[in-house]
Amino acid sequence: MPPRIRLQPRVLRLRTAHTSNIPLGATYASLATATTPAPSVDQIRAVPPVLRYPPTQPPSHKPPEVRKTQLHRTYQSVLKSSPLILLFQHNNVKAVEWMSLRRELATALQKVDAERAKNGQSGLIADQIKFQVITTSIFASALRVVEFFKPEGSAVDHAQEATDPRTPTSAQTSNEVEDEVFQHGLSRRAWEVASNKKLKSELEPLFAGPLALVTFPAVSPQHLKTVLSILAPVKGRFDAPKRRTTPSYYEPEVQLGLQKLMLLGARVEGKVFDTEGTHWVGGIEGGIDGLRAQLVHMLQGVSGSLTGALEGASRSLYFTVEGRRMDMEEKEKGDAPAE
Repeated sequence: MPPRIRLQPRVLRLRTAHTSNIPLGATYASLATATTPAPSVDQIRAVPPVLRYPPTQPPSHKPPEVRKTQLHRTYQSVLKSSPLILLFQHNNVKAVEWMSLRRELATALQKVDAERAKNGQSGLIADQIKFQVITTSIFASALRVVEFFKPEGSAVDHAQEATDPRTPTSAQTSNEVEDEVFQHGLSRRAWEVASNKKLKSELEPLFAGPLALVTFPAVSPQHLKTVLSILAPVKGRFDAPKRRTTPSYYEPEVQLGLQKLMLLGARVEGKVFDTEGTHWVGGIEGGIDGLRAQLVHMLQGVSGSLTGALEGASRSLYFTVEGRRMDMEEKEKGDAPAE
C-alpha cells in the first residue's frame, strides 16, 4: 500500500511560506475572506438614483391593466394623430355586414391610391384609413382630455419647476398618483380636467347612441370623397359605384349595413363640421392641390382688384390736377392785355 501524502490548504502553505508578513492572531477564516473597502462620499453621490417609475409606464389615475384605461389611451392617440375623423351612428350592424363594408371601403381606397400613384402624386394613405366601432362614453372622455388638458399649464409654476429637482422618474417622486409631476393623459390632473362639466366640446352634441369612426392620417378630400361615396352616397354629389363596375357593392350584406349607418359630421383639424360642411370638404375638386389652386386664384383676383383700385385713384388724381392746370392757363390767357 503506497504511503499517504498529506496536502496542506493553500492558505496554510502561504502562511508557512510568508509567516513574517502575517500579523499575529490571523485565522483561516480571516485569510480566506476578502475585505472590500467602503465607497467614498463622492462615489456615493455619483451613483444615479433608482427610478421609481419606468419612463414608459407612469402611474395612472385608474388601474392601467383595465380595458377601459387602455381604450382611453387608444382614443387619445387616435384624436391626436388623425386630423380628419368622420362620425357615423350605427344601429344593430351585424359582424358580416361590418366585414362587407370594410371590404368595399378598402377596395375603393386602393383604387384611389393606384390612380394617384399613376399620376405621380404623393399621399398614398389607403392602408392607414381605419373604420372602427368605439365606446361612446370613453371616447367622449378622451376627447375632453385632448381638447382641454394642457400639461404645460396645469402643473406647478414654471419658477417652481426650475427649482424642483423631482421628475416623473426620479427617486424623490412620491408614490401617489395625485403628484402634480405626472402630466400624461391618464394622470390625476387629466382626469380632473375631463371631469369639469363647465367645459363643453363642440363635438359632444354628436355623441348620441353607438358610434363608428373613419380616421384619416391626413386631410385628403379625394379619399374623403371616396369614403362618402361608399358609406354615405348622395346622388349627384357622391354617387355610389355602378353595378357594372362594382357588383359586390350591391350584395345584401353591404346594402343592409348601409341602411343602418348615418353620417353625423366630421372633425377636421380640431374643427367640427356638420353634414353639409363634410360634403363641402369632400367636394373640393382636385383635393388639396385644387384647394391651393383656388386660393392662388383668389389671391390673384384680390391683388388685381387692389391694383386696379390704386391705379384708378392715381388716374383720377392726375386728371384732376391736369384739368386744374389747363383751367388756370386759360384764365391767365384771358387776363393778359391784348397788344
